Amino acid sequence: MNILDELAGFARERVSLSRQKLPLEALRQEALARPGGDFSFEAALRREGLSFICECKKASPSKGLIAPEFPYLEIARDYEAAGADAISVLTEPKYFLGSNDYLKEIAGAVKIPVLRKDFVVDEYMVYEAKLLGASAVLLICAILDGQNLRDYIRLCDTLGISALVEAHDEAEIHSALNAGARVIGVNNRNLKDFTVDMANAGRLRALIPHDVLFVSESGVKDARDVKAAQDFGADAVLIGEALMRSPDKAAMLSELKALL
Repeated sequence: MNILDELAGFARERVSLSRQKLPLEALRQEALARPGGDFSFEAALRREGLSFICECKKASPSKGLIAPEFPYLEIARDYEAAGADAISVLTEPKYFLGSNDYLKEIAGAVKIPVLRKDFVVDEYMVYEAKLLGASAVLLICAILDGQNLRDYIRLCDTLGISALVEAHDEAEIHSALNAGARVIGVNNRNLKDFTVDMANAGRLRALIPHDVLFVSESGVKDARDVKAAQDFGADAVLIGEALMRSPDKAAMLSELKALL
């Protein structure tokens, strides 16, 4: 079993426990009763120039504890003030030390769209994302088959939230496109062993039509990486660890944006 299998397995356990506390039908009715979203995440990525999705992440399986001090609301507000286009929030509690509460509080504290970054394995987690205030959810091709992807993208459409569909190789790109993805993120990190290949997103860019939003994810750490993403035609970059390790996150983001 690889790391991704463990993450997906634990996500299924979490959903099973959540269903015992609040059954799916009750969750669905509550989510559908909320006003529909406006797909603000996609709108943010369609703006002219390279968009920045900045991540609130306390830890990861590959790097361990990244941010012993984790004033997540302050971090999110700093990102917004420095010009972030969207914020990614880890809600996976075991391996990333995330929390649904982080997402809910951040979504209520900022005006820019917020992505729920987790290992979605069940429709339950999409409805949850809506109720937590997310404008988008991450769907990972490596743990979802084509039918799941199609179903969850349609569910996102019903709820008015966006699906960032993550792929790592050519087959997964085709799976994302066949499922109707409007936003595809290419992960430079292989989630099965957490190795990073910064050329991966650029290599796969040509496979994605230009009317589909394209995000370069993982490993982006400096101006050179950001400029490379811009040069190969990314619509956005998702930056996590580099910002989280920076003592002045707002200043780092401002500097990266100023160089473009």
